[in-house]
Amino acid sequence: MTFYVSEPRIGAQPIGDTDTVKNHPFGTILKANSATYGEGEFIYLAGVANTVVGSWVTVAEDGFTTSLLAANDKGRVAVAMSINVASSYGWYQISGKAVGKCLASYADNGLVYATATAGSIDDAVVAGDRVKKAIGASAIGTPSTGLAEFEIDRPFMDDAASA
Repeated sequence: MTFYVSEPRIGAQPIGDTDTVKNHPFGTILKANSATYGEGEFIYLAGVANTVVGSWVTVAEDGFTTSLLAANDKGRVAVAMSINVASSYGWYQISGKAVGKCLASYADNGLVYATATAGSIDDAVVAGDRVKKAIGASAIGTPSTGLAEFEIDRPFMDDAASA
């Protein structure tokens, strides 16, 4: 899952890297390409404990911090591109074809719902927990164990009872 920055930007932190030094202003958005997944958009954010590649997070706009996605969350949603833990900085995917964590039996073309397992999603319907503007593009196990492919377009959660 290698993405290469496609915009002219000197000194850009590689998409798959985590750093303990803040290399960009929080909220910086850039485009990057992958031979496998095409073009995507990425946002630069602070990490949170227990983040791994593919973790789903919510973004707190007031400080551009992240928290692992959980039931009843509200706000923008993104997918971690690195093991970006607390006191670290890195990129999170917000549009394009993404690879994210999901629970067992996640089905191809499934809707995306937050779960009680922080940072992972499922396709089991739970009122208020749907991640809008995200849909599954593969079943669990593609491209590897515990992960699936998703089509995302700046996803968000609003804790609404209906779509």
